Amino acid sequence: MSCKYQSNALDIPLEVEQLPTITEHSPASLIAFPFEESFPMKCEATGNPGPEFRWTKNGEDFDPYQDPRLITLDDSGTFIIPNNGNLTEFQGNYRCFATNKLGTAMSEEIEFIVPNVPKFPKEITEPIEVMEGQSVILECNPPKGIPPLQIYWMTMSLQHIEQDERVSMGLNGNLYFSNAIKTDSRRDYCCFAAFPRIRTIVQKNAMSVVVKSTNSLLERKPSLLTPTGKESHTYLVKGEDLQLECIAEGFPTPEVEWVKIGFHKLPERAVVESHGKLLTVEMVNEEDEGKYMCRAKNPHGEVVHYFYVTVEDVPTSNRKVLKDGTISIHNAKPENSAVYQCEATNRHGTILANLVLYSENDPVGLWLHRSKADSADAVEGERFSVHKNGSLEIQNLMKEDMGEYSCFAQNTEGKVAIAATLEVKDPTRIVDPPRDLRVLAGTTIQFSCQAEFDPSIGDDFEILWEKDGMSYLISVFAGVCRYMLDDGVLEIIDVSFGDQGFYVCVARTPVDQDMAVAQLSVVDVPDPPEDVIHSEHNGRSVKLQWIPGDDHNSSITEFVIEFEESQHEPGSWKEMMRVPGNHHSAQLKLHSHVDYRFRVYAINEVGRGRPSQATERYKTPASELNAISFDLLFPVNLLSSFYKVSYRRQGNGEDWKEHMVKRHSFLVKNTPTFVLYEIKIQAKNHMGWGPDPKIITAYSGEDFPSAAPEDVAVDVMNNTMMQVKWAHVHKDKLNGHLGGYRISYWRLRSLLDSKKTHGDKHTLTFSGERNHAVVTGLRPFSEYSLIVMAFNSRGNGPGSHPVSFKTPEGVAAFSVTSIQKHKVTLTWSPPVDANGVIIGYILQYQLINDTEEQGSLMSLNISADSNKLHLQYLEALSKYKFYLRCCTQMGCGPAVSEERTTVPEARNFLSLAGLASIHGGISNQGWFIGLMCAIALLTLIVLIACFVNRNKGGKYSVKEKEDLHPDLESPGINDDTFCEYSDNDEKPLKSSQHSLNGDLKGGDSGDSMVDYGDEDAHFHEDGSFIGEYSGRKDRVSMEIKGNNQSTA
Repeated sequence: MSCKYQSNALDIPLEVEQLPTITEHSPASLIAFPFEESFPMKCEATGNPGPEFRWTKNGEDFDPYQDPRLITLDDSGTFIIPNNGNLTEFQGNYRCFATNKLGTAMSEEIEFIVPNVPKFPKEITEPIEVMEGQSVILECNPPKGIPPLQIYWMTMSLQHIEQDERVSMGLNGNLYFSNAIKTDSRRDYCCFAAFPRIRTIVQKNAMSVVVKSTNSLLERKPSLLTPTGKESHTYLVKGEDLQLECIAEGFPTPEVEWVKIGFHKLPERAVVESHGKLLTVEMVNEEDEGKYMCRAKNPHGEVVHYFYVTVEDVPTSNRKVLKDGTISIHNAKPENSAVYQCEATNRHGTILANLVLYSENDPVGLWLHRSKADSADAVEGERFSVHKNGSLEIQNLMKEDMGEYSCFAQNTEGKVAIAATLEVKDPTRIVDPPRDLRVLAGTTIQFSCQAEFDPSIGDDFEILWEKDGMSYLISVFAGVCRYMLDDGVLEIIDVSFGDQGFYVCVARTPVDQDMAVAQLSVVDVPDPPEDVIHSEHNGRSVKLQWIPGDDHNSSITEFVIEFEESQHEPGSWKEMMRVPGNHHSAQLKLHSHVDYRFRVYAINEVGRGRPSQATERYKTPASELNAISFDLLFPVNLLSSFYKVSYRRQGNGEDWKEHMVKRHSFLVKNTPTFVLYEIKIQAKNHMGWGPDPKIITAYSGEDFPSAAPEDVAVDVMNNTMMQVKWAHVHKDKLNGHLGGYRISYWRLRSLLDSKKTHGDKHTLTFSGERNHAVVTGLRPFSEYSLIVMAFNSRGNGPGSHPVSFKTPEGVAAFSVTSIQKHKVTLTWSPPVDANGVIIGYILQYQLINDTEEQGSLMSLNISADSNKLHLQYLEALSKYKFYLRCCTQMGCGPAVSEERTTVPEARNFLSLAGLASIHGGISNQGWFIGLMCAIALLTLIVLIACFVNRNKGGKYSVKEKEDLHPDLESPGINDDTFCEYSDNDEKPLKSSQHSLNGDLKGGDSGDSMVDYGDEDAHFHEDGSFIGEYSGRKDRVSMEIKGNNQSTA
């Protein structure tokens, strides 16, 4: 595809020089579809001399001839991008320039687009659970791609979801249910997004909807699911299609109707589709601008939304003589010939216009203007322009432009003249438009509309009023009933809700008209709620439900629930509780043995509405919770005929209440919950009253705790354990003695499965006043939910808000054993919960000696039936880190790791450095190296001292022979001395002398050279020292072995 320019100019001989002109180029968007073999970036131009071509990419010079991957054409600016798999490197914005000595022409900007394959993100969607009658929105959120985009809602078996007045798809691709019914329950709602230009269809994960049945289906007035708010603004380019959408929820299903404010009907080209929810106007123009309204209504009320539609032009080339955006050339000369290009841009796009200007001296027409002053002047100025055909155009017409206009034209054939008279009237203009009003019902309002018009029009001016596009209503009722018209003022007496709507003031003359729109909104207190019922009776608990009445254009802020009981104050209504305005039900906690009735009223910013009808009565059962029960616990004279039982609440100063009974127990009813009472019991028989009794104290019965623990938080400690924390329930809400807290938790699902299932509930009890607990035995890689509740002797209180948490994946038990010089043995066992079928393991390891540089990470794949591996070819005396991962079909879990250090090069090569390396590789530490240097230096100094002393004793030659055949009984052998003189000066430094000669034969040195030499070295031909040093070597071997075992 390419863009070609056509020219109606005369053919120019080849010897005549021509300015360069772009004749063909690629479209503004060039899309690289994957099934195309190549993509030509076209640029052709004419000119004399022949033009030279150059390109820019993203504003910088780009030479296609320098890239061997591109195909270029001779004598052309076109180059071809082959589809060789590297297209993304060529993405960008290109522009072509054609140049010769006369000038340069440029093409429009060309965007080369390499589309990605659109994909829905991978996500786990939770099942949507709603009550029957509630609205549902299934979001599609299609991925971005090359338009056009087509969206379909189907099942997994590719059956289309049926759409009607209740169920419809929006312009954004979402599927809307105005109210859900039982048959909407299904697990395979799928959104399909089709991109036909790239021949691709993608599917979103299936979504599940569960509609729960209810015995009382609540009807309600409509509200809009889309769009949101009261009004919105839409901007279109002339020629585009207008689409306005209103989708409402409510029960019964709302009906949608459309109105264009100020007009009796919708535009002729307007089409209402999608069961009344979509208004379409194809190829809009300026006449389609204005204010549109959609109204959704059902028997319970209505809701409206207003659309302000603005139609704009695309940017156009302006060749008129204007102040801005125009090149004016006065006294043009041949050297002014050139290609002039204007690029205009607004938010709707960009246009590039070419103008080839040749300087010539063609004759033109002359316009003269004769005003009232009877003087004729040539027409000139920025507001005046003469078209090619000689027509005169005047912009921003003014009063002084009135008069007679004459056009004179001549050529070699003669002269001609025409005249025309222009009359300019003042425009009709509303200077004081009506304003939006929001008033209380029953008041009197006035809309004022004052306009200016040309005085010469006289009595042909009139002001008309329309309501919701219908003018006859006001004209019929004006002066009658409640409507009054007087000099541009519309007065409405005793405003009612039927007067709501849009009022249009039209100021009209035979020449033109102007109009203004104002909205009248009537507000009042809410209507009474309807269908108030109580259900879910559970002793002292019931659920109260209702349908809100009309809020009369003022949102309901809260509902107030009142009760009346028939025993103590019949007919007296008292407030029980308040709920937010968006709640249409409440759970009521009641007292025992009371006969209740309920009613509800609503409150908005205007005030309190009338109460609803009272419900049927509900009597709560009697309960021993509200009683004090006690027996006689002291000796009683069997001849007693009756007892006087006295009781009162402690601490509030009330009088004793007394009852005479004959039995040995008494029940006090209707007491508050868990309140301390004072009690005394006095016996009486025919002899008279017994002694004054002692006062005892007792609490009235406990009730369930009335509050749940707050601030519940979960800290997952590992894949099977978590800690729970909560805030204490206040003692006033315990309604008894605190027994402790209970934690109930249940598994929602495995994280490998998006489907949620409510698993078995587990409950743990923790006695006493505590605010935390540890829960064990969880399953790895799972999602759980839990609640916390307080309990007393009566039972559990309400549960806290559920808290969800996830456990991490299970890991294998992993250990490193049998550490040797160049190999180690690794053992493991499968995780407790594998979260699937184990298909193998991945082992990784690397060298991590205590330096900044680490060795490369090596990987091994291990079969699922293995639990041991001998890893060889490791470096001696080096620290390694090993990682093990367990894998299923879904992927590999987290790694468990271990660090170990291999043993030195020789097992019998014992040194301080070697031992240090075995225990963590400290031989590489600076402090250890310094310590070893200091020891070596000290040893050297001692040896030098010994050498000097030996030289002093060298004059005794007989001693040298003795040293060659040492006496086993000599004290230098038996004593643990090192480089010391004996008491006899004739036996100096035996051990030191032989140490220097390399033939050490003494057993007193702790740092024996045997440790560094050959294991088979003999010190004397009789083997006297072999046994001693053999024992020493055995001890060293045992030390090394012990160290190896501890490291493992």
